Amino acid sequence: MIGTIFDCDGTLVDSMGAWHEVDRTLAAEAGITLTEADAEAITTMSLPEASAYLHEQCGLGESNEAVLEMIFDRMRAFYANEVEARPGALAFVQALHERGVPMAVASSTPADMLATCVERCGFAPYMKTVVSVDDLQTSKREPAVYDHARSFLGTDRAHTWAFEDAAYALDTLRAAGYRTGAIYDNDISGTRDQLFERADFLIASWEDLDPDIFLAKAGA
Repeated sequence: MIGTIFDCDGTLVDSMGAWHEVDRTLAAEAGITLTEADAEAITTMSLPEASAYLHEQCGLGESNEAVLEMIFDRMRAFYANEVEARPGALAFVQALHERGVPMAVASSTPADMLATCVERCGFAPYMKTVVSVDDLQTSKREPAVYDHARSFLGTDRAHTWAFEDAAYALDTLRAAGYRTGAIYDNDISGTRDQLFERADFLIASWEDLDPDIFLAKAGA
């Protein structure tokens, strides 16, 4: 038996543009221009780390905590009213569920927003668990969030596949012994070349991945 863990933002749902834009929008409203180096640095950070960076390095907001709340306010509204699943994602998840594959979500998104997102986009009924790095006070630079999600699936690392759009998260998974599938979303999270180098396979869209072909490849 295999298990499957999905990242959420940029992988199951089309939301990374909103995350990248919220930093720039809040900064622009304060008269601050973020560089590409700033955006790249923030991509690998947890939200508290990113908020601290935006305040301490870029001068945004009155405090780290104030920046974090500014981001949360914008993104809670986005997840409640705007976020959509990536094309083919829900159909792929439903197909794996029909074939008896246990699944989970492991995300860097705060738990309340993550729950709203997974419910709104229709993934919730098919997941054994939905885990945020905030639940464990960690980040995806460490495998703890994947290990916790996997504990609900009944599989070991070698028989657990994880899908990600972020190159740094794929590095974590590969070092920990997980099997990996990459889905391209944007060059900030990972270029096609970066993802291809780190994953067992790379897709551009869920519509490109037949569930039966995936399961045959996975050895299920």
